[in-house]
Amino acid sequence: MKPLRTSLIALATVAAVLAARHWLAEPIYIASDSMAPTLVKGQHLFLDKLTFRFREPRRGEIIAFRSPVGEDHESVKRVIAVAGDTVELREKKVWLNGEPRYESYAYYARPGEALQGDTMPPTAVPPGALFVLGDNRDESNDSASWKDPVTGRPPRFLPLSEVTGKVRGVY
Repeated sequence: MKPLRTSLIALATVAAVLAARHWLAEPIYIASDSMAPTLVKGQHLFLDKLTFRFREPRRGEIIAFRSPVGEDHESVKRVIAVAGDTVELREKKVWLNGEPRYESYAYYARPGEALQGDTMPPTAVPPGALFVLGDNRDESNDSASWKDPVTGRPPRFLPLSEVTGKVRGVY
């Protein structure tokens, strides 16, 4: 009788852990320097999968998402603009709703170089979408630099349906 009870407890534990990982939180690690210096390559964090079941991401939050341009991995970026906002990039600097944005977290690895995505005309974020950037602006594949693999055109926005969670504390 004891082996059966032990097996049931082990099975229930595994089921609870898998359910929690699917619905509540899961461990992740940072695989690139696109969010440096805020998050560094190799850092281990928790992905909160519950918060965005009750509300949409807000400006400034760091989120994880499936790539809108067909990459086979999840990415982590900062929400810069939400639906209804107008976002513009002027020589690497973010303007939001016509105002320059102070971003203490933004880092420019190549400040003197003009790169693709450093300048973007004012563009309205459509409903159901976000504009996201990596904190390491010159080393990030994000809303400013994405290219659709089929059309070659920049999609610019991340559909909310691709968001997988909110990045939380280090472990």
